[in-house]
Amino acid sequence: MSTTTTRGRGTVQGLPEWDRCAVMGVVNVTPDSFSDGGRFFDTTAAVKHGLDLVARGADLVDVGGESTRPGASRVDEDEELRRVLPVVRGLASEGVVVSVDTMRAGVAERAVEAGAVLVNDVSGGLADPAMVPVVAAAAVPFVIMHWRGFSADMNARAVYGDVTAEVVAELRQRMDAVVDGGISPELLVVDPGLGFAKRAEHDLELLARQDELRALGRPLLVAASRKRFLGRVLAGDEGAPPPARERDAATAAVSAIAASGGAWAVRVHAVRATADAVRVARAIEGAVRPPRAHTPARGTR
Repeated sequence: MSTTTTRGRGTVQGLPEWDRCAVMGVVNVTPDSFSDGGRFFDTTAAVKHGLDLVARGADLVDVGGESTRPGASRVDEDEELRRVLPVVRGLASEGVVVSVDTMRAGVAERAVEAGAVLVNDVSGGLADPAMVPVVAAAAVPFVIMHWRGFSADMNARAVYGDVTAEVVAELRQRMDAVVDGGISPELLVVDPGLGFAKRAEHDLELLARQDELRALGRPLLVAASRKRFLGRVLAGDEGAPPPARERDAATAAVSAIAASGGAWAVRVHAVRATADAVRVARAIEGAVRPPRAHTPARGTR
């Protein structure tokens, strides 16, 4: 396994090493994302947004052309390529560390050719049998997210006895499978899949038991940004959940908690507050000193 950094976050072969939790900014090149659908559907706007995220503190940028919100329908591969490739190419040409968010091997392959250096597959290689061979051949880092099925019916799959134990076991199975498929373990990142086939109580428990996820031995990506469970928390027992774009302060709070718990990176839509949060978390970690040995007072035994 790889060497470790602060709090044992781990390093990912082929990516920069950060001395703190990294910030992954999100660029949705879609008309129907739950968070910002349509705002950056145009290539020029999407590239500008990605560069703005970097200016505000993002360490890498995740570009996706297919919404994975609950109930979302899939787009065809040609349309996903049309959305994603020029944005990946434009950001990579500016020196941005680019990730591609896709479940399709063909999109992943073309995006890597265009300059992406990380493949973020919310299905962990389950949606497209060709994904693992493509990533293995490209020898790029690969995010394995916990996934139980496509967005159209994933809510029906949110049934658990012990959510953390089951997510850890299912992620371990996927890790073994992709390594058997030829991807080096040094290239793997794991993601518990907050909001994917999970209810609010599941997401909160996974965050509370982050140490068990980190026991998988690979860097951990936490993607909580603007998700439904934050809306439920903010709404309380009676109120209506606030709109997605009004959950950024809550997102930054989760980012600070995840960073303090040893997450390798957090994936967020609004970067500035989270970039500040992870830097404060790192400063607090750096202020911890080992306790001094007790010295008995003079004249005592």
